[in-house]
Amino acid sequence: MNIINTISRELGLTQKQVDAVATLLEQGSTIPFIARYRKEMTDSLDEVVIADIRDRVQILKDLSVRRESILKSLRERTLLTPELNTAIDLAVSMTELEDLYEKYRPKKRTRAQAAREKGLEPLANFLLAQKKLDLPSEIRKFVCPEKEVASVEEALAGARDIIAEIVNEDPKARAAVRDLFLAKSLILSRVKKGKEEEGSKFQDYFDWSEPAFKTPSHRVLAMLRGKNESILTVHVLPEEVLALVLVERLFLRHPSKTHPDIRDQVKLAIKDAYKRLLSKSIEKESLALLKLGADDQAIAVFVTNLRELLLSAPLGEKRVMAIDPGFRTGCKLDCLDSQGKLLDHDVIFPHDKGRSRAGQTIINLVKKFKIEAVAIGNGTAGRETESFVREMDLPAGVEVVMVDESGASIYSASAIAREEFPDHDITVRGAISIGRRLMDPLAELVKIDPKSIGVGQYQHDVDQKLLRKGLDDVVKSCVNQVGVEANTASKDLLAQVSGLNPTIAANMVAYRNEHGPFTTRRAFLKVPRLGPKAFEQAAGFLRIQNGKNPLDKSGIHPESYVVVTQMAKQEGCKIEQLLHNAQRVRTINLTSYVTPTVGLPTLTDITNELASPGRDPRQSFQSFSFDDTIHKITDLVPGMSVPGIVTNVTAFGAFVDIGVHQDGLVHISQLADRYVKDPNEIVSVRQQVRVRVLEVDVKRKRISLSMKQGGD
Repeated sequence: MNIINTISRELGLTQKQVDAVATLLEQGSTIPFIARYRKEMTDSLDEVVIADIRDRVQILKDLSVRRESILKSLRERTLLTPELNTAIDLAVSMTELEDLYEKYRPKKRTRAQAAREKGLEPLANFLLAQKKLDLPSEIRKFVCPEKEVASVEEALAGARDIIAEIVNEDPKARAAVRDLFLAKSLILSRVKKGKEEEGSKFQDYFDWSEPAFKTPSHRVLAMLRGKNESILTVHVLPEEVLALVLVERLFLRHPSKTHPDIRDQVKLAIKDAYKRLLSKSIEKESLALLKLGADDQAIAVFVTNLRELLLSAPLGEKRVMAIDPGFRTGCKLDCLDSQGKLLDHDVIFPHDKGRSRAGQTIINLVKKFKIEAVAIGNGTAGRETESFVREMDLPAGVEVVMVDESGASIYSASAIAREEFPDHDITVRGAISIGRRLMDPLAELVKIDPKSIGVGQYQHDVDQKLLRKGLDDVVKSCVNQVGVEANTASKDLLAQVSGLNPTIAANMVAYRNEHGPFTTRRAFLKVPRLGPKAFEQAAGFLRIQNGKNPLDKSGIHPESYVVVTQMAKQEGCKIEQLLHNAQRVRTINLTSYVTPTVGLPTLTDITNELASPGRDPRQSFQSFSFDDTIHKITDLVPGMSVPGIVTNVTAFGAFVDIGVHQDGLVHISQLADRYVKDPNEIVSVRQQVRVRVLEVDVKRKRISLSMKQGGD
C-alpha cells in the first residue's frame, strides 16, 4: 500500500501536500511549526489537517505492521497461498485484514475441530453442496462409535458445527453482518436484577433502546459506564431475522436443486453460527466502534472547551490580590506583583467575628502594593467573599473578578507547586494559582492536568491514550499560537513550545538564572541540549521583548530576518521604522521578495507581524459580575433573567455559572430560538451570557436554564 496515495485520496489533498507533511514530521518538525513556518511546502495546510495526516500515517503504518505479522504467521504454518497473499496485500483496513485472517487464526480447540477429528468434514461439505441426494444413506457412512459418533444426530450435529465455523470465518458473511449492525442495530440497556437502588443514577437506562449508531455520545458513554459498574447490561443487536436472511443468501442454494432435509440442516447451522459465534463477534466489534465514536466526540468536546479556556482573555501584567475563599478556615490572601511573584500573604476571616480586621487588612494591602485587581476563587464562600470585597471602599480602578478555581487544589499539592514555592503550604499556593489565572490563564493552566480543569465530558471513561494526545495537541497549539516570553516563562510553559521538552525548558530557566536574560534569539543555542533542530522549531514562538534585535519580539522566524533586512533596505529605512507601521508595510511589493523557498504566504505573515509584532491573539479582558441579589440556589425563582459565565460545553448543552455554587444547565434545545445541532455553534467556555431560570430542584441541586429570546 502506498501510504501517501491512500491518505491523499482519503483526505482530498494533493500527494505533494501529504508527502511534505509526512516528510516534515519524519524529520522531527512539530505541527505548530509546519502550520506556521512551512506554508509553501504544504500549500498552507492548517494544524487540524496536519494532525489528521499524522494520525492517518500512524494508522496505516500500524496496518502495515499487522499485515506483515499475519503474513509471517501464515508462512510459518505453510498456510499462505498466492490468492490469500494478494487479498491480504490489498486489504485497506484493519477490519478487512482481520476478517481475512479469521479462518487461519490460531485458536483454542473448537467444536468444529472436534468434529473434524471425528472425520465429519466430508459430511459438512456434502451438506453445504446441497444436492438432491439421499441424506440418510450418506449420513450412515459417518456413524462410527469408535470415533465417538454413535448416532445419525451426533453426525449431523458435528457437521453443523463445522458449517457454523465456516460461516463465521467467511469474510463476505462477516462484512454483510457488520454492515447490518451498522445500519440496523439497536443499543439495548437493561438494569441487572437487584441493582435498581444501587444504580439509581443510571435509572434513565434501566429499560432503554434506540438506534445504536445514531445514539449521542454522552448516552453511549453513560450506558457503558453503567455496564462497567455492573449495573446495566448493554447489547448492540439488529433483528435476528434480518441477519439470518443475509447469511442464508450467501450459503443456501436454490430450493429446487436442494433436498429439503439438507437445506434444513444448513439453515440450522447458519442460525447456530450467527447466535453462537458471528453475532457475538460483530457485537463486540460494534460496541468497540460505538465506544470509539463516542470517545472521539467526547474528546472533541473536551479539546474545544480546553482551547477556549486556554485562550480566554488575560488581565495582563497587573498587580493582583488573590483570595482563596473559605468559611471555617478563613480566606487565604496573596498579593502578587505584575509578573506573578508573591509579595505577601495572610489569612482573613470576613464571615465571622474577624470581619472588621479582614476589611482593614485588605485595604492596607491594596494600598501598600498598589493592587490593581482582586481575584476571588468561585468555590465555597466565593460569592460571600465577593460581596464583602465589593462593599469595601477600594481605590478607584481596582477591579473585583471572580475566577474559576477548578484544579487549583490539584496544582497547590503538585510537585510543580512545591518546586515553585517550597517555603509555602498548599493554601498559599492555591491562592497564587487563582491570581495568576486572572493575569494569564494560559501560563497558569499549563501546569495542571487538563482533566482536572472541569471542562470535559465523561473524560475518565474515554480512551486515555487518545484523550492525552488530543489534549497535548491543543495545549501546544494554544501556547505556540500566543507565543512565549523567553525571559519570564516558567519551565512548564516553555516545555510546551514547539521543539522543546521538559529537560530543555529546565535548562533554559537555569541558563537565564545563571547568565541573566536572553538578549537575542541566537543565545538560545547556548542552552544545553538546545541544538539546531530544536532552535529551528522553537525560535519563532519564543519572544524577547527588550532584545538587541527588534525582530526578536515578533513571530517572524530568524530564518526570515534576511528578508526583512532587504525590505528595510529597499524602503530606505531601519527595521525599527517598519515595526508597528501598518501603513508603510502595506505598500511593500511582496512579489519582488518571492524565492523558491519563500512564497507569498510567508511574506504575508512577515508583513502582518511587522505591522503588529508579537500581537496576542486573545481577546481583551472584559469585567463581569454576578447578580448581587443571588448567592444561593434558594434565591432563584423560575422566570428570573440573570447573567452567567459558560463553564462547560457538552454534546447535550452548556453549563453556566450564575453565582450560586451550582452550575445550571442550558439544554441544547434551550440554547437558541432555532434548532441547534452543535452547542459550540452558540456558546463557548468562558463566554458571558444572559440566561432565564426555567426550573429549580433544590433537593437534587439542579438548575434548568434557557437562552431563548422568545420564551419556551
